[in-house]
Amino acid sequence: MDLYEFQAKDLFAKHGVPVLPGAVAQTPALAEEAAAALGGPVVVKAQVKTGGRGKAGGVKPAPDPAAAHDRAGDILGMDIKGHTVHRVLVLAAADIAAEYYVSFLLDRTRRTFLAMASVHGGMEIEEVAATHPDALVRVPVDPLAGLTREAALGIAAAFPQPERVADVLLRLWAAFVAEDATLVEVNPLARTASGEIVALDGKVTLDDNARFRHPDHAALDDSAAADPVEARARERGLNYVKLDGGVGVIGNGAGLVMSTLDVVAHAGERFGGARPANFLDIGGGASAEVMADGLDIVLADPDVRSVLVNVFGGITACDAVADGIVRAFALLAERGEPVGKPVVVRLDGNNAVRGRDILRTAALPGVRLVDTMDEAASLAASLAS
Repeated sequence: MDLYEFQAKDLFAKHGVPVLPGAVAQTPALAEEAAAALGGPVVVKAQVKTGGRGKAGGVKPAPDPAAAHDRAGDILGMDIKGHTVHRVLVLAAADIAAEYYVSFLLDRTRRTFLAMASVHGGMEIEEVAATHPDALVRVPVDPLAGLTREAALGIAAAFPQPERVADVLLRLWAAFVAEDATLVEVNPLARTASGEIVALDGKVTLDDNARFRHPDHAALDDSAAADPVEARARERGLNYVKLDGGVGVIGNGAGLVMSTLDVVAHAGERFGGARPANFLDIGGGASAEVMADGLDIVLADPDVRSVLVNVFGGITACDAVADGIVRAFALLAERGEPVGKPVVVRLDGNNAVRGRDILRTAALPGVRLVDTMDEAASLAASLAS
C-alpha cells in the first residue's frame, strides 16, 4: 500500500524523524485556516500517489493565508498523471540551505534491504543516478543485523553534518522495520539555514502481506481512491489484483492462476491482443460461497468481456466450485443483474466429473465447459476479442 505524503510524514514523526508542521485541507477555506494557524509563509502541496507534482504545478508557495486559499484553489481538482487532487498539505515554509536524498527499500533481486543516499536531492532518483552516479551511495543492509550506527555514519560520510544525518537514517530505518515497509524515501531531506535536518517530503510503501500485524494500518486505506472492485474483493477476503485486459481469470492456488494468466496472454495474441483482466485466487480450500463471491467480483468489473474459471481439484473439490458458479448466477439474477458475459469453465482433478455434471444439468446461459487449459484460454480470449 502506497501512502500519501501526509501519511508518510505522520509515520516519520511517530518514529522521531524531524518533519515540518502542517495540516491537510480538502477545500481552499480549510487551507486558509491551516495557513493562519501555522503563521508565516507556507507551501501548498497536492496529495497524490505519484511523482512529478512540482513540475505539474502541484506544489506552490504562499506568503500568507489568503494566498494559501488561492493556491489551494488552483491545485484542488488538478489531474496529475491521471490522479485527481482531492486534498492538499499546507506546510510551514523553511529556509533551505541544501537538499539530500535518502531511502531504504527491499531489494528483491539481491534478497536483502538496500540503503540509498545522495547529497543531490530534490530531483527524481533516476535523474540523480544519471547526472551524479558517483554521488549515489548504495549500501546493502543485513536484515538480521539491521542498520548499525557505524553503518549509518558510513552512509552519511559524504554529507555535511554526518552525525545528524546518521541519526535521521537510524530513525528512518526504525520506521521501515517497525511498520513493515518495502520502501521509505525522503526526497528531499533538507538542511535548513539554522542547521536542522528535516524531511521535506516522504514516500512510504507498506507490505500488504504484513497487514495482520498492523491493525492500525487499516486507517491508512484510501477508500475514495481505491479501485471499487479491488475494495470489494478485499472486504470479502479474496486475493484479487486488477489488470488491464478483458479476460476475467479465477483459479485455485496462486501458481495455477499465474500460469493461467500466461496462457491467456499467449492465446490472446491470436485474437487481437486479448489479455487477462485480473488475478483472482480463491485459495486451496475454497467453498461454494467463495467461488460465488469470486465470480461476483470478476463480473463486477466493466472491463471484463469473458471469464475463465480454471480449477484443479484437490482440497478444493470441483463439485463445490460448480455449486458456487450456479449459486453466483442465481444471486446475480435475484439482484436483477443476470450474467451477460460468457464463462468458460475448465475443471480437473477431485470430483471433476461431478462438477461438470452439475454445470451441464444447470444449463447456465453462457457457460461453456472445456477439457484443457489451452483450449479454455483460447476460447476465453476469442470471446473477449
